[in-house]
Amino acid sequence: MAKTSTTTQGLRAAIERSGYYPALVAEAVEAAVGGEPVRSYLVHQETTFDQNEVRRHVTVLVLTGNRFIVSHTDEQAADTTSPTPYATTSTESVKLDRISSIVVSRVVANPESYKPGTLPREIVLTIGWGAVSRIDLEPAACGDPNCEADHGYTGSSTADDLNLRVSEAGDGPETVRQALVFAQALSEATADTTR
Repeated sequence: MAKTSTTTQGLRAAIERSGYYPALVAEAVEAAVGGEPVRSYLVHQETTFDQNEVRRHVTVLVLTGNRFIVSHTDEQAADTTSPTPYATTSTESVKLDRISSIVVSRVVANPESYKPGTLPREIVLTIGWGAVSRIDLEPAACGDPNCEADHGYTGSSTADDLNLRVSEAGDGPETVRQALVFAQALSEATADTTR
């Protein structure tokens, strides 16, 4: 990553602030970004509880002029394959013209008194580019309640490549704000027909 860009420096600072293996995460993200300028980013750390263990996960989303980059880093406890704890980092680079949907679901408190510009209590950002789809099927039926014929199945296919929940209570208002800024920048970039 070019070290002169203010946005790139902000990305590096956000990765370091997360405190989650910052050298490992930054190296993976920098390798994926290459020399492209960073237009927008989001760093989201999530802690989950798995039986008696606490597991951490960090997702870094980066928007460049041509690509959407997703980085995931997970830590694993020592197991039969490794005598010491280890982390797995992966990056995926998606051309902007492959992004087929961006969904931002906002949860606001007291909607009757909502004022424009007020931060939502939480947002869920769903981005689809066709790499992963979820299919929900159910038995099909006809309108006849006495019909015993097999009508096959009906269902829907949903793009489910990335689903990220950010909340004010869990992540803080600045992370919610950054998620909204990133979602808007990505939406604008995918709408840009001059690419």
